[in-house]
Amino acid sequence: MRAARTIDETGSRCFRVCTALTLTCMLIGTLVPGRAEEASNPSATALIEALLENREPIGGPFDLIDQAGRRRTDADFRDKVVLIYFGYTHCPDACPTELQALSLALDMLGTEGNAVQPILITVDPERDTPSQLAEYVTSFHPRLVALTGPHSAIRKVALAYKVYFARTSPAQNGDYAVDHTGFIYLVGKDGHYRGFLPPGTPPEQIVGIVKSQLPE
Repeated sequence: MRAARTIDETGSRCFRVCTALTLTCMLIGTLVPGRAEEASNPSATALIEALLENREPIGGPFDLIDQAGRRRTDADFRDKVVLIYFGYTHCPDACPTELQALSLALDMLGTEGNAVQPILITVDPERDTPSQLAEYVTSFHPRLVALTGPHSAIRKVALAYKVYFARTSPAQNGDYAVDHTGFIYLVGKDGHYRGFLPPGTPPEQIVGIVKSQLPE
């Protein structure tokens, strides 16, 4: 059976809601040119459609560096239900909101949450060094693992999960934002992709979805 449009399997209504949410979130990003090196990558629309329609394999291996400077691969998280979010530490609103929802869900799971591993993969590896990530994750659940690495490695895993991200044009002070899609990805204990949660999924719903992946 195909692994999913959305995990809660609510059908066409959820599909429409997810599409509207994502395209709204991505509107500015699709209008602002990315860097030249990103021009040959799939567009936001192409990646979103591939994810929502489940047209091709989603997910895959990664080899990155965590907030303690240690090498971490996807194999390190076998036998855990993994929740992956792609974001960055300078993200003003969406990323903290989604990570807080994950943190609350883990708290609500209690001891069952020990079988769940939340992961943040940065889409801004130039600024998100291990030390930057180490400081950032203290605002969220203590088990949150944050990963960074070379831009090529980040791009590879992002494309595997159909994640769009692109740096906006810098402001006069040199600061910039990174437009990105905001799904949470569920990976089973076997390391295989199970589905996604749309932006704004409340902690209570995250709990229910995670529990469906845990042994009774």
